[in-house]
Amino acid sequence: MVMFPFTRPVFQPAMRVISSITQSNPAVVTTTIDHLYITGTIVRIDLPITSGMQQLNQQIAPILVTGTTTFTIPIDTTLYDTFIYSASSSQQAQSVPIGEISDILTAAVRNVLPYPAS
Repeated sequence: MVMFPFTRPVFQPAMRVISSITQSNPAVVTTTIDHLYITGTIVRIDLPITSGMQQLNQQIAPILVTGTTTFTIPIDTTLYDTFIYSASSSQQAQSVPIGEISDILTAAVRNVLPYPAS
């Protein structure tokens, strides 16, 4: 079964499918759709074996948002295995928000309903 992220979740931040992770310091993560994250969100990186880069699997880090589908994590992945993305795979790599670095909780209680008319 192929899992697809909710493009219109009720609450933000939501899990996002990862399409690439660079071998760099810091690592740059790209998601398949706009992530809607804020800087300071703490994510867990979940990587199935088919995605490669198992050294990063289940690691937790705060993010720095650099674009609508990109963010960096302060982890040196320079010597990690290459990340592999396959849109047709039954399991997808994911960024899963688990917390937030902030004086007040912001992102976890941001209800995005109702959606604006398209």
